[in-house]
Amino acid sequence: MLIKGGMTKLLALVIIGIMLIQVIKPLGWPGLKRRTDFWKLAVLAMAAISLAAVLGHWG
Repeated sequence: MLIKGGMTKLLALVIIGIMLIQVIKPLGWPGLKRRTDFWKLAVLAMAAISLAAVLGHWG
C-alpha cells in the first residue's frame, strides 16, 4: 500500500524516466517524434500530478 503522497512521487519518477528516455532516444509516439518534444511530457506530468494531488485530498 502506498503511503499518503506516494502516488504523486511514483508518478513523478515514472514521468521523469520517460522524459530522460525521450531526450536520449525519441519514443516515436504521436507528438513525441523529436528529442525536443520532452517538454510535452513535462506538461503532461504537471497535469497528472496535480490531478493525483487533488484526488488525494478528496479521498
